[in-house]
Amino acid sequence: MTDLQIAKKVTLKPISEIAEKFGIAPELIEMYGKNKGKIPLSCIDKDKAKQSNLILVSATSPTPAGEGKTTISIGLSEALNKLNKKTTVVLREPSLGPVFGIKGGATGGGFAQVLPLEDINLHFTGDFSAIEKANNLLAAIIDNNIQSKTNSLGIDPRTITWKRVFDVNDRALRNIVVGLGGTSSGIPRETGFDITAASEIMAILCITKDLSDLKKRIGNIFIGYTFSNQPVYAKDLKVAGAMAALLQHAIKPNLVQTIEGNPAIIHGGPFANIAQGTNSVIGTLMGMTFSDYTVTEAGFGCDLGAEKFLDIKCQSANLSPKAVALTTTIRALKYHGGADLKALKIADLEALERGLPNLEKHIENIEQFGLTPVIAINKFESDSIEEIELIKNFAKTKNIRVAVADVWAKGGEGAIELAQQIIEVVEANTTQFKPLYNWENDVESKIETIAQKIYGADHVEYTSNAKRQLRRIKKLGLDNLAICIAKTEKSLSDNPKLLGRPKDFSITVREIEIASGAGFLIPITGDMMRMPGLPAHPASEGIDISDDGEITGLF
Repeated sequence: MTDLQIAKKVTLKPISEIAEKFGIAPELIEMYGKNKGKIPLSCIDKDKAKQSNLILVSATSPTPAGEGKTTISIGLSEALNKLNKKTTVVLREPSLGPVFGIKGGATGGGFAQVLPLEDINLHFTGDFSAIEKANNLLAAIIDNNIQSKTNSLGIDPRTITWKRVFDVNDRALRNIVVGLGGTSSGIPRETGFDITAASEIMAILCITKDLSDLKKRIGNIFIGYTFSNQPVYAKDLKVAGAMAALLQHAIKPNLVQTIEGNPAIIHGGPFANIAQGTNSVIGTLMGMTFSDYTVTEAGFGCDLGAEKFLDIKCQSANLSPKAVALTTTIRALKYHGGADLKALKIADLEALERGLPNLEKHIENIEQFGLTPVIAINKFESDSIEEIELIKNFAKTKNIRVAVADVWAKGGEGAIELAQQIIEVVEANTTQFKPLYNWENDVESKIETIAQKIYGADHVEYTSNAKRQLRRIKKLGLDNLAICIAKTEKSLSDNPKLLGRPKDFSITVREIEIASGAGFLIPITGDMMRMPGLPAHPASEGIDISDDGEITGLF
């Protein structure tokens, strides 16, 4: 049975009923149909939020298909509710690129889903569209200012870093020339498109605290330089107010429900390999305001999503997680132990054992933050008893808690043991969360701290271009920003071919981008794809809608 077929068997509760269960008067919800709604920011109570237990779901290094953090997050939240712990799961919004491309939707799977999945995976409440419009308004204003003879800031087109965005994978838009057709059509220059989730506006929306903060951060977006080598920010173009107006509804978190009828908040969707890779601060605080436990996830493995969640989001919003569910799968560990992608369903204890050092490194990474991990084995039908026991025995030797989570097949019932382990960690009250670095440290030391302590690198190398950008960043007074390293998710290193737990390697920083609105610098390592392409047979080929409006083929 597919995820969509399972979801179709569920009778959705009106969102007003979910709001009441969450703790909000139904009349406060801004309705988007019967089963979706937005929650006003006025409902956040930071004092109440401090009393909630924030649980992070992360993962070991994934296979190309991902290891099911969202599914585990949803299943864990269902299980905690079954154990009488009022719990809300807070997740990212899916991007249309992967939905129509190769990866599919991002609403969980099997009996651990958030619903209505068709709406969430397609246009939802229009947040991505609003982000896209705000981003592209800034791009249009920049090009208009370049052409203007009466309102020009003297922007040097060669230095402009801002690109347009579009929420469909389209490789033909990666590198383009705009302004062709004569002087009335603009000034010709090279630029391109990123996918919407890669926009700094997305990162800003997910780190901001309120509308006032949103406008301030938008104004602080770095655009480029003038011909006289002076920095240009969005506030210089007097566009922050208009952009914030476009985001007036997108800033409000979305309320939906899990397959078992519990509240779920879904808001924002930045990538984890180039941005912070987690849902909005506003969405998390909203969940924490009304819940004993708040379960949230961060993209890819602990080296990306979790590190950025803890060092960027938690430092920015003054959040302190109480425990981490470390998702792993037998297939991922076998893959990082050298097994071929096509053979991951075949029992292979030797490959699994060779992959355990990857799990070990991610455990160490979580512990470096003063947090206690609980290994969550996301169970697949192909997993053998012997393979599961091998991971359990490994955990025992490391004195680490471990639980098998069969949430795809059993929903919340399949995560009871995991939930009990999480509760025990929280109630032991031994967590002493501490970020890895202080934002006030110099840029090089912050980068090297992450590379050495989280990735396991020996040292960091900088290209001449990166060194030049470091000097410019210091001159601009932006060296006290957080660090958000752009790196492959396929390896702990910056080389996607180095699987497992690589050692004796260096990290090479090619360039450093400024995301001053979001509040971080982005050291680029390896080749980062901000506008993915479609596969030979994209998922869109199997998606259809019947004459009576029923969508098929999403999963």
